[in-house]
Amino acid sequence: MIRAVVTGVAGKMGSQIVRAVRDAEGFQLVGATERAGTAAVGLDAGLAAGLGMLEVSVADDLGKALQTAGQVDVVIDFTHHDASVKHAELCAERKVALVVGSTGFSPEARERIAEAAKATPILMSPNMSVGVNLMIQMAGELARRLGAGYDVEILELHHRHKVDAPSGTALRLAEVIAEKRGRNPQKDLTFARKGSIGERRREEIGVQALRGGDVVGEHTVFFLGEGERIELTHRTTSRDGFATGSVRAARWIVGKPAGIYSMQDVLGL
Repeated sequence: MIRAVVTGVAGKMGSQIVRAVRDAEGFQLVGATERAGTAAVGLDAGLAAGLGMLEVSVADDLGKALQTAGQVDVVIDFTHHDASVKHAELCAERKVALVVGSTGFSPEARERIAEAAKATPILMSPNMSVGVNLMIQMAGELARRLGAGYDVEILELHHRHKVDAPSGTALRLAEVIAEKRGRNPQKDLTFARKGSIGERRREEIGVQALRGGDVVGEHTVFFLGEGERIELTHRTTSRDGFATGSVRAARWIVGKPAGIYSMQDVLGL
């Protein structure tokens, strides 16, 4: 039995993960958290997530949840990049595996998580969807095979409440494509165009973000050649795929050596 703690259980993503953990064979929810001061703190995690009673109380701090739960195998964290860094450090102290789906990490934050991963296995992925991760793999392969004769543009669309832009998935797509093209993501990614900017550089990889409505997530990669184009698109219509993917990742990472992992590792890509 894999004993799991879920953070942010009253949120849209957290509640879906609680449901997925509850329904997954071989999993047991033993702890839950929400931000201090929110109405969910102290409630049963099942009620906070809009489900039935699960007999797990919501704590206002991951440290408290880990202490109360006793033996914990894995924490599943889809909260905020600032909170996720602290959660990684707590998991490193307790030698508990961690699955992180938060996005928007600064280079400094990534360094802190990498340091924590020296003590415990940490899986980080901006998108836990199996389909999206296969899309990333396919985009990299197309970039390699098509070569420099095709311009690459990435367009992503999310709901109005998303706080970071571009999305972590769009950035990951751009990084993989840049790697396959031998490009430098720090220099060759273009996030905005305005005014008389001159002809498009061959080295550019464009990344554009749209926000509005309740769109869960859409990503399209355009490979634009002379006389033809290829469009690779993934549309997410619910958060179910993220939740089931995170549980799949949690099952995979338990028992792995300390280090940084991704969904590409989980899927054998």
